[in-house]
Amino acid sequence: MPEPILQTEKLSKRFGAVVASDDVTLDLVPGEIHALIGPNGAGKSTVIKQIAGEIRQDGGSIRFAGRDIDRLDMVARARLGLARTFQVSSVAPEFSALQNVMLAVQSVERKTFRFLKPARSDTSLKERAMSHLVRLLLDDRAEIRAGDLSHGEKRALEIAIALALRPKAFLLDEPMAGMGPENTAKLIEILDDLRAEAPILLVEHDMDAVFALADRISVIVYGRIIASGTPEQIRANEEVRRAYLGDEEHDGAA
Repeated sequence: MPEPILQTEKLSKRFGAVVASDDVTLDLVPGEIHALIGPNGAGKSTVIKQIAGEIRQDGGSIRFAGRDIDRLDMVARARLGLARTFQVSSVAPEFSALQNVMLAVQSVERKTFRFLKPARSDTSLKERAMSHLVRLLLDDRAEIRAGDLSHGEKRALEIAIALALRPKAFLLDEPMAGMGPENTAKLIEILDDLRAEAPILLVEHDMDAVFALADRISVIVYGRIIASGTPEQIRANEEVRRAYLGDEEHDGAA
């Protein structure tokens, strides 16, 4: 197996009496989609927040791109190439889809925001931003205000923005939440293609999508990873079936 781009070692996090992360150890290698699944409240999003730097772990370590990132904030981790999307879309609703992506391209290439009036006249900036919209099947929505896009389009735009940041890895937190079957199918195709660009740590409650996409799956219950393996191994794991896959209410996982 290739050298991991991302590794966590014994991550722990408590919120009062609640153990949200209990010695969570996992990794992400180039070219793969590694899915993190589990019941509602199992601690999946807490793991993503710790990796992204949104919250600080109580114990354990995180390495990314060959370095310890425990002391780095969210911005510094993003600059290293750790791109994150959220459970709730975080695009700038007052700007067009194209402008949202242009700002991301500009922040990487110029390390500053000259912002929209001068940026609008930058043809090369527009072209690079549009290339990401094309990849996410949003080129015909480029001039639409992000706030007026459909839910599925906003999620796709968020990934286009992340892609524009030239990531070394994606952290995707329930990208298909609230999507209908058609948009979900489109996004599955897009993510399947994106893994070649940068590996993906995927938190997702849609089990059909997870088993269609994931090279590896880790299952977290009460903050602890109880199993990790290929989709076939996870399907066959009796502890996983009892804890999660056999639970008819797993669609609300968080």
